[in-house]
Amino acid sequence: MPRKPRVWYPGAIYHIMCRGNHRHEIYRDEEDRQVYITILLEAKENYQFRLLSYCQMTNHVHLQIETSTVEISQIMKRINMMYTLYFNKKYNFVGHLFQGRYRSELIETDPYNLETSRYIHLNPVRAGMVQAPQDYKWSSYQNYLTNKEDNLVCVQKILGYFKDSNPLLYKKYVEQSFLEV
Repeated sequence: MPRKPRVWYPGAIYHIMCRGNHRHEIYRDEEDRQVYITILLEAKENYQFRLLSYCQMTNHVHLQIETSTVEISQIMKRINMMYTLYFNKKYNFVGHLFQGRYRSELIETDPYNLETSRYIHLNPVRAGMVQAPQDYKWSSYQNYLTNKEDNLVCVQKILGYFKDSNPLLYKKYVEQSFLEV
């Protein structure tokens, strides 16, 4: 029985999660994480999507992606294929790196879009890896605190939900949540 196709339209926003097969690590060192970021950058150039937030954990990755003219399935196929090829070559592995298809949730409201960004940035705190989200090096949270876009992350859509796109208001929104956890 064929899989049901994912809903897509130009401008669709998704929360994507890719987990390591058998929950194994997909990043073993900083080089692995840097290579993944390089692959994201290359995919952004070729597929013209916006990366709203991300967090690289040890055995999974969260991405918040706004598509443009290319379906999310093509974007994720490229990212996961290129990273799997790199990982398998580096560690002399064969087979699947990721557990099945990536998981995706279509984000269709502004509150859900904002909540997804907070959820992604709080992932390392909830996992007990750091005390505060700004202490985690492998997420886009620092971009938000400095209101700094780069070639990888577009912060304006999420910061635009706050008065004057103020990063301190975003920080308060995120950290108020983890203090309640």
